[in-house]
Amino acid sequence: MIAETPPLIDLQAMSIFTPARVFLVTDLTWTVRAGQRWALLGPNGAGKSTTLSVAGATRHPSSGNAEVLGRRLGRTDLRELRSHIGVVDHALRIPPDLDAVDVVLTGLSGTVQTVREGYAAADRSRAVELLSLLGCDGLLHRGVATWSHGEKARVRVARAMIGRPPLLLLDEPASGLDLPGREDLMAAVDDVAEANPLLGIVLVTHHLEELPTCIDHALLLNRSREVAQGPVAEVLTDEHVSTCFGRAIAVRRHSGRWTATALR
Repeated sequence: MIAETPPLIDLQAMSIFTPARVFLVTDLTWTVRAGQRWALLGPNGAGKSTTLSVAGATRHPSSGNAEVLGRRLGRTDLRELRSHIGVVDHALRIPPDLDAVDVVLTGLSGTVQTVREGYAAADRSRAVELLSLLGCDGLLHRGVATWSHGEKARVRVARAMIGRPPLLLLDEPASGLDLPGREDLMAAVDDVAEANPLLGIVLVTHHLEELPTCIDHALLLNRSREVAQGPVAEVLTDEHVSTCFGRAIAVRRHSGRWTATALR
């Protein structure tokens, strides 16, 4: 019998609070396993990004336990652990002097700097493959100044995937994108999920319309506490989403995509 692999994220009764005992996350138990694709939803101040910071090994819990990739936070080298996690940061500034392949390769060092002759041919080939997978072939011979916001967002996803991480974290990746850019990004996330069946994905957003079709689980937070979690069809209901956002909301799903409409 083959032993079950450890969860990618395992939070047990985890709380995060300030020195003044203001709770940012309260008593959260949450498990993400290989191949699961989670949406982390809630209004501003709900605790979404704080929870993601623990999943990304950039913050310790104040109480309770947190394990990421099978390692207990507080008993492991966080910098080394972070090298195994893909993080898509929409605020990441892309240096204008790099080409698309070089930008993707910076994901191997976790910086936005690169030494062009410092990477193996196999790494460069993978960078080109990722750019192709994400529909960014056309950027190979175009300067950063000519890229749209949507193209930059997809390059950030390729950058996060260059090291073949088992876990991909996206914190409001569609922020600031227009409709075509958002739709291209959602399609790109779906393509990454399809090409990497065991990849765990956690995507933080305020908007159900920003969920790609690959999302199969959801965690709803409000005022630092869990509202609901589980399979997406069981969680993204009128009742749960209305409770989460504090007003009557009608939720609909069509062809794997979600919409939410406030009711008067």
